[in-house]
Amino acid sequence: MMGEAFVILLVEDEPAHAEIVRRNFEGFRLANRLIHVPDGQAALDYLHQQGDYADPAASPRPGLILLDLRLPRVDGLEVLKAIKQDPALAAIPVVILTTSAAEADMAKAYEFHANSYLVKPVDFPQFVSLMETCGYYWLAWNKNPY
Repeated sequence: MMGEAFVILLVEDEPAHAEIVRRNFEGFRLANRLIHVPDGQAALDYLHQQGDYADPAASPRPGLILLDLRLPRVDGLEVLKAIKQDPALAAIPVVILTTSAAEADMAKAYEFHANSYLVKPVDFPQFVSLMETCGYYWLAWNKNPY
């Protein structure tokens, strides 16, 4: 992957949350590219390179997926389940990034093999701090063989 952008797929229906994530991840001096899709069906289409995302050059395989749970069209847990059941996608780390602190959601996410579960703080500075820490972990500290 030398010289190629590290692609992050952000699946988020709330534009303000997507903007916070985008701004924070752009601040890293690593070669990364954030692709935002607004719902679960668009995420599945992107990952399977279907519909609007049929061009592989315009829809490269992500190295990390940030996935909200409460999504229109296809729920985030169903997207997670589909990703982790597909041998071609299962190795991609999926970080749940949601407002839900419900134990049942966390348990189901880990049952479906989420790699991490982060609850979005309602406080703006705390959300920014969470994204900064998440970015450092996944883009700088974490080692990936791909």
